[in-house]
Amino acid sequence: MNSYWKRFVLKTILYNARSSEVTHYSNYALAKAFRDFKISVFRLLKDIVLIALGIASAAFGLESFLLPNKFIDGGATGISLLVSELGSIPLYILLLLVNIPFIFLGYKVIGKTFAIKTAIAITGLAICVASFHFPEVTHDKLLVAVFGGFFLGAGIGLSVRGGAVIDGTEVLAIFLSRKFGTTIGDIIMIINILIFSAAAYLLSMETALYSLITYMGASKTLDFVIEGIDEYTGVTIVSSHSEEIRKMIVETMGRGVTVYKGKRGFGSHGERRDIDIIYSVITRLELHRLNTEITKIDPNAFVVMNSVKDTKGGMIKKRSLKH
Repeated sequence: MNSYWKRFVLKTILYNARSSEVTHYSNYALAKAFRDFKISVFRLLKDIVLIALGIASAAFGLESFLLPNKFIDGGATGISLLVSELGSIPLYILLLLVNIPFIFLGYKVIGKTFAIKTAIAITGLAICVASFHFPEVTHDKLLVAVFGGFFLGAGIGLSVRGGAVIDGTEVLAIFLSRKFGTTIGDIIMIINILIFSAAAYLLSMETALYSLITYMGASKTLDFVIEGIDEYTGVTIVSSHSEEIRKMIVETMGRGVTVYKGKRGFGSHGERRDIDIIYSVITRLELHRLNTEITKIDPNAFVVMNSVKDTKGGMIKKRSLKH
């Protein structure tokens, strides 16, 4: 795009965004608008790719593993599979019908963009199931349960990474948890207990048990795709040797830290004074080393560790150290 058209597009974006009659914009405003435009386009393209990969993975898991062997999964997909096995309604139609209420609920609970992406993702999955036929991979029930759950969970996880869902159960769980004050996990567990109980009664106990393995595999794969291979731990350290600990984390371990200003309470030392509190995020593989180094500096340091689902920015990825 040449300079003239770039400026024309950016002025149009700024005009529509501000809804004003201003016709002249500074170079800074144009540059900022162009940067924001590039970020938005990049994120949109990334979301499209992730959702497309999620649809392909979920469709492969359904057609190559679950459908030929009459296994089901949890959530809205499980309901669709169960009704499809009992009746003559095609699965792709049920995927749309069952998830329609969740799309409207997602619009109310989360937002318009999420609802639009979810509608597109679910429609894409239904079209993929109806139009593309993947080959059957195996008839071994254990392999079907494990790998069917793996590909289905990977598909759901990739879609979530793209800002959508292809199974609307979690939207319902978020809504009910806000309304009744329960956890999302409890709501999902109750829904899936009802689904697998119905499968045991309407299909067979063996099918329900294998389907439970499918659900567990899908759930673990979903967590893996969303949270990544690294499991992060947030570490809060309260110590009178905070400066030494800070240098150790930054210079020896190559991690970033945040320093809070705190105040000691009246503990066993009977003192109350200002103190620096260190906070850092590390991977679980580095946790043992960090504890060892802290013990070398201050064996009496107070250390609190919390699980961190995901991170962005900062110095989470190890930087090269200069010696």
